[in-house]
Amino acid sequence: MKKRRVILVTDGDEFACQAIERVAADLGGRCISCSQGNPTKLSGEQLVELILKTPHDPVFVMFDDCGAIGEGAGEEALRYVATHEQIEVLGALAVASNTHRREWTKVHVSIDRDGLITEYGVDKEGIRDLDVGRINGDTVYCLDQLNIPLVVGIGDIGKMGYRDNAKNGAPITRKAVELILERSGGYAGKREEGKSADRGETR
Repeated sequence: MKKRRVILVTDGDEFACQAIERVAADLGGRCISCSQGNPTKLSGEQLVELILKTPHDPVFVMFDDCGAIGEGAGEEALRYVATHEQIEVLGALAVASNTHRREWTKVHVSIDRDGLITEYGVDKEGIRDLDVGRINGDTVYCLDQLNIPLVVGIGDIGKMGYRDNAKNGAPITRKAVELILERSGGYAGKREEGKSADRGETR
């Protein structure tokens, strides 16, 4: 069976969901909208079932631990999805939060609040941090243990001082997703002008 291509997102609040839905629609992907939750409410098994039902990919799935230290419900679900035999993980958006260094992960690159690629990590506001190649986050505890081709650090999705607002196309999130798709050879490009935009939702 053909594997489904998935992008993992370590945030699940309403703003993140709106941003991911917008980016998925604009780039021709699908968003598992019911993966929204703070914390994650669906199990890894339930999420895989929904992913396999989507009509096309890439599929965006959100995970959130709601500040739990260590491997919480969101990361348990993330680990299950990322290691499933029918899932091909293209990359992950590692979302920064104010965890005060309790949880962190290595990142290959980050996208700052100005949409610039940097070797440094970023904080919740999308401002470049002092550490090279790492960010502090809430649901990032297990990313280092998984074989993810590209982990992109990013500030609080859908926010960052309104710079990533979904109504404006969530440009910071879009830039991070485009980077993952380009490096995986799976960039579908923007939908043709004049065609109706599918919100890319799978409830």
